[in-house]
Amino acid sequence: MRYWALVAVPTVLTAAFFYAASDNRHEVSAQDFVNLQQGNAIQPGFRRAHAKGFCVSGDFISSGTLAEYSSAQVFQAGQYPFIGRFSVAGNNPTAPDLKAPVRSLALTLLPETAEQWRTAMNTPPVLAVGTPEKFYQQLLALQNNTIAEFFAAHPETAAFRNWRASYQPTLSYATEQYHSINAFYLINAAGKQQAVRWAAVPTVGAANQLPDPEAVDALQQELFARLSDGPVIFDLVFSLATSADDENDATIIWPDTNPQLIAGQLQIKQATEQSNGQCNAINFDPLVLPRGILPSADPILRARGAAYAESHRRRAREVLLNTATGAHHE
Repeated sequence: MRYWALVAVPTVLTAAFFYAASDNRHEVSAQDFVNLQQGNAIQPGFRRAHAKGFCVSGDFISSGTLAEYSSAQVFQAGQYPFIGRFSVAGNNPTAPDLKAPVRSLALTLLPETAEQWRTAMNTPPVLAVGTPEKFYQQLLALQNNTIAEFFAAHPETAAFRNWRASYQPTLSYATEQYHSINAFYLINAAGKQQAVRWAAVPTVGAANQLPDPEAVDALQQELFARLSDGPVIFDLVFSLATSADDENDATIIWPDTNPQLIAGQLQIKQATEQSNGQCNAINFDPLVLPRGILPSADPILRARGAAYAESHRRRAREVLLNTATGAHHE
């Protein structure tokens, strides 16, 4: 339960805000949050969350289905390059792949242009809590071994706990479904906005075996071997909010009956070790958005940028000081 709770929420920090502790109010900085995230075992040069991963690249084949909803170039029919990263949760870059209960897929589409779009997706479809303040309290509960009491005192964690109880990890990064979790707005040429969430949905069934299930890098090995037979493909599926949905609360799952549109396909064609890959230096901040996409007012989404920047700053400094090599995905 302790580890599951730790990965219940992606790193979500803001430059400075207040959290309730006893009867006092304390100011907490992004530095404080990253300190909690990395713990005492600092891995110089690596990301403070999702430290273990590898780089991928390929093309997004846009169907043009979302062109009426957004003026973003990437949603116009065509083929657009991306740089991405698969990773597992945790701050240990040498942890066994199969021990991590959460997996992630981060992407930077059109990386060399002003129309660049970054998205960081995770296997959970929802967050456990809905504000940065509560997330900080959750981390404190983890440190104090009171996470069960924390969950009991926060009924909004129910959707996440239900997902956790039913989720069965697959034997491949290629057969997982990855969620934006937070909501965003698509803005079309006329200025009309539509709240959405999205997911990278696998196009193949679950894997039956691993090349070496005892290997520390079992999932990475499987993906590299899979790519030797051809691209790994995901449908990029958008869920459109209705008037019944609150786009600013990421603790609530939207109904399956909401309109679903396939924006196109993500075709992963190459993979490389992260130390030598293009993804290594990228800060996968989900607030890096092109015209035609805007963030919702979700307080956790709004708070993530400062945390990503702080983690990126620390590892960049460590690399420059030659204290370590390698890196990861915010």
